[in-house]
Amino acid sequence: MIDLSSRKNQMFPVLSVQQIETAKQFALGEPKSFRPGETVSRIGESNVPAWLVLSGTMEIDRHDGLASETTIVTHEVGHISGEVSQLSGRPGLAGARAGPDGCVAVAFDALHLKTLVIGSAEIGEIIMRAFILRRVALIDSGGAGSILIGVPGSRSLVRLQEFLTRSGYPYLVLDAASSAEGLALIERLGISSTELPLMVCPNGTVLKSPSDAEAAVCLGITPVLDPNLIYDVAIVGAGPSGLAAAVYAASEGLSVIVLDQRAVGGQAGASSRIENYLGFPTGISGQALAGRALNQALKFGAEIALPLQVQTLVEPAAGALGGSLMLRLDNGSEVVARTVVVATGARYRRPDIPAITDLEGSGVSYWASAIEAKICENDDVVLVGGGNSAGQAIAYLASRVRTLHLVIRRDLSETMSSYLIDRIAAFSNVVVHLGCQVTALTEDALSGRVTATVTDTKANVSTDIDARKVFMFIGADPNTDWVADLIETDSKGFITTGTDLTNEFRRVDRPPFPLETSMPNVFAIGDVRSGSTKRVAAAVGEGAGVVSQIHSALKTTVNGPASAPSVAVQLSVK
Repeated sequence: MIDLSSRKNQMFPVLSVQQIETAKQFALGEPKSFRPGETVSRIGESNVPAWLVLSGTMEIDRHDGLASETTIVTHEVGHISGEVSQLSGRPGLAGARAGPDGCVAVAFDALHLKTLVIGSAEIGEIIMRAFILRRVALIDSGGAGSILIGVPGSRSLVRLQEFLTRSGYPYLVLDAASSAEGLALIERLGISSTELPLMVCPNGTVLKSPSDAEAAVCLGITPVLDPNLIYDVAIVGAGPSGLAAAVYAASEGLSVIVLDQRAVGGQAGASSRIENYLGFPTGISGQALAGRALNQALKFGAEIALPLQVQTLVEPAAGALGGSLMLRLDNGSEVVARTVVVATGARYRRPDIPAITDLEGSGVSYWASAIEAKICENDDVVLVGGGNSAGQAIAYLASRVRTLHLVIRRDLSETMSSYLIDRIAAFSNVVVHLGCQVTALTEDALSGRVTATVTDTKANVSTDIDARKVFMFIGADPNTDWVADLIETDSKGFITTGTDLTNEFRRVDRPPFPLETSMPNVFAIGDVRSGSTKRVAAAVGEGAGVVSQIHSALKTTVNGPASAPSVAVQLSVK
């Protein structure tokens, strides 16, 4: 549990009289009166505005398990309601009703709220801090969001937990075998074991064994895309580089959409602790870093569409100088943009072990999150890999598990930073299997435990290790399958850009920009780019740097930039 008691004044700040008058200039319409006890908004309702209370009180409720609700806070004069959902118009995680004496409040929908946050730096800082802390509190409370009913540790339940965690959405897990609430719902709906886990969304919708995409639609994470809208920038990939590009592009007035087939953060989002990122001397988790970047992008008006997979990129017709690019998505929709930024990073490399795909999501994991750590608590695990990502995972898991068997082919000094090596050496429960590799994996269907066969490649001697889970950190391959036939890549599949292009750039009126691919107006940044430095800071730098090149590219198109000015000046102030 996270103790936020000392930050209540930041979670529920009271605006001064002067701040209230400033905020009212950005409001949507005139103040509205609510009768005592009148419903202002319901849990799970979409496009709920934030309300600034001018008189009276407003009571905010959240779900408390399946059957009841509990009051979070009573907003008084100077309080503003809402949390992160209000920045995007997505379904709210809390409901609101007027207090016993009624209330008068003024509304800020998503657009007006972002205009206020950007237009008044002082008030914007107060609101953003409050909204983020409120979301953290909702996540910590669990029952405020979705209710998951299933078998703890099962593959499908863990997958949903990972998706909701990475997406920053609260949830509560009820054991399908022992929870009275969960059993009652299962019995009432006549649910079979094959239909588990159940997911009860905040609006009351019940999903049976949903996919990530189905869960996202129910939660409003996946927006309805306007087929007639032409964006200035479509960013494919919501890792550090893609989010950085979104923040800088949106803050400079470009219309931006970010697409990712999973969740925000990319590989970095699964990192338990990033300790060499500038400005965070005590380190920061990849999820926390991604969450902050996401909120910044939303603040400046970027649209985030998850989880949607881009299937292909369609280039303009021959001779159509400055023509728009089209992205076709796996749900049948299309996104049209004047420029495209490929920030798809890399996917986890799968070792050549028979039937390993059957164990993924249960006995085999490619990341080490708090969910996996809890499953493996005080048990034995196997971890394969010797890079920095592996080192961070070892340092995170070793303090929680009984024994961590580290399987590596080469000495750690050849592949891992010294600070991580020193930290690993301090753990007495890390057993190093040097010069070895995992050659076979078998899973016990009843217990879910895994037997890893570890083979010494020189002595050709094998040992079986019984473990709760096996973690694979053996590198990654570029996510370029969807564009490999359209733009130039190097021998390893990474996208070449700028002066590294070996083929002729496909236009004659200018040379390619440094981060531009062989297709005009298509850029590549971060880990997916050939020659990039595979570090979070470098990815963020490229995400920021590509925006100036996008501006230059848009100046050479027929129609120029498509967007209106940034949200800070889209609306006239009353």
